[in-house]
Amino acid sequence: MYTQLQLRDSARPPVTVGTLRRMKEQGEKIASITCYDASFAALTDEAGVDVVLVGDSLGMVIQGHDTTVPVTLEHIIYHCKAVAKGLFRPFLMADMPFMTYTSASRRCRTRCA
Repeated sequence: MYTQLQLRDSARPPVTVGTLRRMKEQGEKIASITCYDASFAALTDEAGVDVVLVGDSLGMVIQGHDTTVPVTLEHIIYHCKAVAKGLFRPFLMADMPFMTYTSASRRCRTRCA
């Protein structure tokens, strides 16, 4: 379900790149947190967080690896989809895993839709 439409006339409109730019220009603090699942995402949304990151640190925090290197783009996409289900207002962003974007000339071929 596309939950952003439900909040169109809400007192808590979705955070966008434009929202973040305005906050920066006005010197407002931007609250950000790392998240990996829908349950925690819902809690961060309720707490008023502005930005939620799905980080490649999930390799260590969730998967038990010693580094972030084993994390794949598919892992990031999976966790982004899970986190997105728990969010209404925060802006969702994600890390690009190690070696998925090695140069400016290389383009990501995986679709997140």
